[in-house]
Amino acid sequence: MLDLEQRDVKFLTGVGPARAALLAQELEIRTLHDLLYYFPYKYIDRSRIFRICEVDGTMPYIQLKGRILSFEQLGEGRGKRLVAHFSDGTGVADLVWFQGIRYTLDRYRPNVEYVVFGKPSLYNGRVNVSHPEIDLEANLNLSEMGMQPYYNTTEKMKRAGLNSAAMRKLIRNLTDLIVEPLPETLPDWLRDREHLMPLNDALKVIHNPHTPLELRLAQLRLKFDELFYVQLNLARYSSDRQRRFKGFVFSRIGEKFNTFYSHNLPFSLTGAQKRVIKEIRSDMGSGRQMNRLLQGDVGSGKTMVALMSMLIAIDNGYQTCIMAPTEILSEQHYRNMCRYTEGLGIRVELLTGSIRGKRREAILKGLLDGSVDILVSTHAVLEDNVEFHRMGFVVIDEQHRFGVAQRARLWTKSDMPPHVLVMTATPIPRTLAMTLYGDLDVSVIDELPPGRKPIQTEHHYDGNHASVYAFLERELKKGRQAYIVYPLIEESEKIDLKNLEEGYRTVCERFSGYSVSKVHGRMKPAEKDAEMMRFKNAETQILVATTVIEVGVDVPNASIMVIENANRFGLSQLHQLRGRVGRGADQSFCLLVTPYQLSEDTRKRIDIMTATCDGFEIAEADLKLRGPGDLEGTQQSGIAFDLRLANLARDGALIEHVRNIAREIIAADPGLAREENVLMGRVLQRLKKSPFDWSSIS
Repeated sequence: MLDLEQRDVKFLTGVGPARAALLAQELEIRTLHDLLYYFPYKYIDRSRIFRICEVDGTMPYIQLKGRILSFEQLGEGRGKRLVAHFSDGTGVADLVWFQGIRYTLDRYRPNVEYVVFGKPSLYNGRVNVSHPEIDLEANLNLSEMGMQPYYNTTEKMKRAGLNSAAMRKLIRNLTDLIVEPLPETLPDWLRDREHLMPLNDALKVIHNPHTPLELRLAQLRLKFDELFYVQLNLARYSSDRQRRFKGFVFSRIGEKFNTFYSHNLPFSLTGAQKRVIKEIRSDMGSGRQMNRLLQGDVGSGKTMVALMSMLIAIDNGYQTCIMAPTEILSEQHYRNMCRYTEGLGIRVELLTGSIRGKRREAILKGLLDGSVDILVSTHAVLEDNVEFHRMGFVVIDEQHRFGVAQRARLWTKSDMPPHVLVMTATPIPRTLAMTLYGDLDVSVIDELPPGRKPIQTEHHYDGNHASVYAFLERELKKGRQAYIVYPLIEESEKIDLKNLEEGYRTVCERFSGYSVSKVHGRMKPAEKDAEMMRFKNAETQILVATTVIEVGVDVPNASIMVIENANRFGLSQLHQLRGRVGRGADQSFCLLVTPYQLSEDTRKRIDIMTATCDGFEIAEADLKLRGPGDLEGTQQSGIAFDLRLANLARDGALIEHVRNIAREIIAADPGLAREENVLMGRVLQRLKKSPFDWSSIS
């Protein structure tokens, strides 16, 4: 049997060492397996011949059969072109070449019947096809061509003759070699139950489908494989963790929780907050370790849910910790925790890298003797000398900003794995959350506290700064504060910093009666924190900044967010920045400033931002516009997250379906030891990327 994974692609007919090196360099194709799994990005039906009289300029691609009547060379210099007048008896179309003129004249002859294929346009009322594919009908066998596949190739490959047609030929050479059926990746019982095409057939059909239905069935089989093994891996690890890691049982709701709920709660909980607290309470009392992702839009009240969950742990005799990615955010959490728990007899401490000397010693002693109930910290909590007496509950805020290995160290602070609640203010679409966090239970706070006014978002062009600044001044006169944000992109950091500095000078001159702060990532942490605190304490009215303010600055009096060059930010980043305002009772505004000329995608992003403040709606739109992007590094399951066909934006129903199947299989056979499941266990082993079991870490 042909071993695709071991056979070097250079030994395939038509490849050789030079092309093999190019395929490896440009597409990471090194083996026959890699080439077979390099799927087309589109298909065009080559079975149909159009008549010229039927063609208009809106059709994506057409195929004509007829004769070249004559050639004509037009224009001079760069505008030089070759035109072939082509007819099928129902009309005349012009075939146009701007390059390869000599080659074309040598290759094609008038009065010979050809099949012409290409993208049509209308010019001066006549059908034009630029740089068409031309073949003799005898060479094509149109009835066999069906849906012709097209493969993405790079400029470097095209220059070396490895265009889509060449890739098509190489893959045809490969599929012709596959005589015996390839080994299956799914057991027969599952394929039969789900009515899935055999793997061997699916891989051949996807490179050479004859009908759209055949193509859809092949794609379904291969998408199922991709998504099923991601979900099976997550389900297995989740089941394994539940068996191995028993959790602390927090069975009582005690005095501190009840007193807080009756006397200290600063506002009524939303229905969503109550639902999530109920889910967390159920986990904590279940006897299994909780690993829960808490999603909520900016300002939805995630921190209050986290605090009330921590009070349950404290009432059951355990210490708690909340870990935040920055000192500013941890200080903010510390102040809020102190304020909310006043009078409850709870000791809250803050531990960051800048806290030293006797104060640090006192905190470490309090953690060890159990007198500290809540520790608010940054990465400082991960240091070896930070030890707890009895740590039972951990909250990780903005969890994507911590590495998996860092979070793993928290487990060493307790005899048993603590209950873990990870929080994110970046809304994640349901399909993405199920895939990235399939081994976590997901809770969503999908409503804002009552009385919050939606932020008004407006789009302004950069030639209209006068009206933007006039509006800003009217709000400042009311005693409000404002952010003005500039992009800072690594590749053009010097230019961006110059823009920020120029913007800062312009703002200082224009608003000379007000104090202006400036913050960017190149500043020393102490400088940056000092400037942010000045703004937070209303010593400055305007903060000119880069995206360092994206997370963790809570200034209720700041009601205006101006985002310069908003076209250079992604949707989720724009939404995060907008979330810095709208935290007080006043109406807040977000002004997106862009150049006049915008790409279609950018205009869509701006339109979405002005149309809605719903973070989940924005996240769905972002996923559809950008695709899932590079999810490597976020995926913690130990399987390479490499979706060649499945689309997280469009295949939500399939993701949910395969997830349910995977959970059903693992619930019945956790070790995949039964005869009918052994094949799945072998495939999982082969797909594993790393021997280290990262997935047992939340």
